[in-house]
Amino acid sequence: MSIFQSLNTTASALTAQRLRMDVISANMANVDTTRAKIVDGKWEPYRRKMVVMEPKETFSSFLNVAMNRQQVGNGVRVTKIIEDRTPFKLVYDPSHPDANEEGYVQLPNVDPLKEMVDLISATRSYEANVTVFNATKGMLMKALEIGK
Repeated sequence: MSIFQSLNTTASALTAQRLRMDVISANMANVDTTRAKIVDGKWEPYRRKMVVMEPKETFSSFLNVAMNRQQVGNGVRVTKIIEDRTPFKLVYDPSHPDANEEGYVQLPNVDPLKEMVDLISATRSYEANVTVFNATKGMLMKALEIGK
């Protein structure tokens, strides 16, 4: 793996983790949103969103590794952002404008504690990748100094 490939791999991880943090912050911002979209003619609360990532490797990259042409390590990519299909929370509040006939309000399926754990995980991963990026940059600088 070339040193520039290492930078590309780390950059892809930084981009993916940044998107993950953005999605988590959107979830936290909508923790009380009871009217996010209309489904079957009725307002539905906000649904928690999650980022799905996968390695950039393809069959051809593994074939090239097997034939000793290149090494694996092409980074990560976000394939999609999915909605969490867990049921909404029901809270009894007959005075709420979105309460049903029995007085229950559907609240988003966002758990702030779960979101904070995910945010800490994404932040730590981002920080680790920044450390890798800076170490690679330092190696490149030292290599340039050798030529002086």
